[in-house]
Amino acid sequence: MPAAHILVIESTPAIQELIALNLGMAGHQINRAADAESAMLMLEDQLPDLLLLDWNLPGQSGLSLVRRLRAQSRTRSLPIMMVTARCGEPDKIMALESGADDYMTKPFSPREMVARVHALLRRGQPAGGADAPVQLAGLRLDPGTQRVTAGARELALGRVEFKLLNYLMSHPERVHSRAQLLDQVWGSAVFLDERTVDTHVGRLRSALQPSGYQQRIETVRGSGYRFVAAPA
Repeated sequence: MPAAHILVIESTPAIQELIALNLGMAGHQINRAADAESAMLMLEDQLPDLLLLDWNLPGQSGLSLVRRLRAQSRTRSLPIMMVTARCGEPDKIMALESGADDYMTKPFSPREMVARVHALLRRGQPAGGADAPVQLAGLRLDPGTQRVTAGARELALGRVEFKLLNYLMSHPERVHSRAQLLDQVWGSAVFLDERTVDTHVGRLRSALQPSGYQQRIETVRGSGYRFVAAPA
């Protein structure tokens, strides 16, 4: 795994040190912030390759920061991993629906944390030969420029939704189970509930709705999802 620039936003000094130490030992460059406002100042100066943050920050919460970053075009695709003591399923779902790419609860294994960070970083790396644009039914996806267009209209997709659409369009008409999509889009080292797929499919459909292409993402009851290339 190539060295990455990671911003750690954690208000508890001991946990901040633990995270920074283990990621630093894995060869990454670490910057630190103890609250959301300090982090925003750092992000204005330079975007990291990945952002790792807690939910319970002083002032603005980590969840609010995620929503704030996803609302801005400059940070919309920034990989975000939450590491927090909030372990309830509703909290996890809320964080993922708000735009977090991964969610890990405290206390955590440092080795697992590093593995998840590496899996998240790999998601942003294009695979060999994967830069060729995909075009189906008038919808065009370009991995090289990270743009999706329907005719002359450019659609705004989050990073995970872009990868999900890319995979579905690259394998049209085939039904993909939630487990298969988790493995192909999120990576086998990421431990997420299969309902995470449903959440991001919903967000993908919302992003496609202005163009009318949301109907191309079809739910196959009891099996999974597919991209419908041919008209019904």
